[in-house]
Amino acid sequence: MTNLDTTAASPKLKPLPFLIFSSRWLQLPLYVGLIVAQCVYVFLFLKELTHLVMHSWEFTEQQIMLVVLGLIDVVMISNLLVMVIVGGYETFVSRLGLNGHPDQPEWLSHVNAGVLKVKLAMAIIGISSIHLLRTFIEAGAIGQPTGRVTETAVLWQTIIHMVFIVSAVGIAWVDRLTQQKH
Repeated sequence: MTNLDTTAASPKLKPLPFLIFSSRWLQLPLYVGLIVAQCVYVFLFLKELTHLVMHSWEFTEQQIMLVVLGLIDVVMISNLLVMVIVGGYETFVSRLGLNGHPDQPEWLSHVNAGVLKVKLAMAIIGISSIHLLRTFIEAGAIGQPTGRVTETAVLWQTIIHMVFIVSAVGIAWVDRLTQQKH
């Protein structure tokens, strides 16, 4: 028997540890649900892209910029979904067996719960940045009848974005501390 043949050498688990360890498979429907959610985001992206193309001659530069930022937002959320689906499944459920596959994401080879948390925090900051940029662009219309954003909304979105940044720094710092101790 070789070192590569670990499944044959694995000890048989007692019933309670087997049940506890097998319970990780209860997460499978959650990851499948996220795949369905990603399909919805693909549909939303195509709908918004079609809307942009069909009405581009009617839109102002600012309207085009807002739609494009919306498309980027959808892509970033979809990227976040991929990280959660692939990284979460690989970390918490079962190995995907992608070693050596040409399409294996680079980050997946060293993913663990800490790395996944930092990557998710950075993705959330990116998404928040897009929302904040859209708000800043729309802020020029504050106080006008066409304005959709208030000063209070700009302030709160900025505060929330800063909280995301501070949280991400905290998560990365704690992850770094725990990595140094191991």
